[in-house]
Amino acid sequence: PITLPAGGIQKSVNQNNCSNNPKEITIGFNASLYSFPEINAKELLTLDVGTNLLVLRKWEVSESEIWVRVELATNKLLDDPNKIKKGWIKM
Repeated sequence: PITLPAGGIQKSVNQNNCSNNPKEITIGFNASLYSFPEINAKELLTLDVGTNLLVLRKWEVSESEIWVRVELATNKLLDDPNKIKKGWIKM
């Protein structure tokens, strides 16, 4: 996995074609995981520094508002099947 500092995820997402090749990253900042790409959306989880994520796609609302659809890297055999695994983070 790649560890990214705050703001570093943006460069990684821009260099990656997320729709064809999900990329595993480790976030270097605390972030909220939202149900859909809007700041008024329901917050599902707070992600801590060091959380491993798979980047699934990028959504550009405007130049100043970019969202990334992510999936938490999980152990499918050991994790609770009802655990929230996907959501959106704001860049």
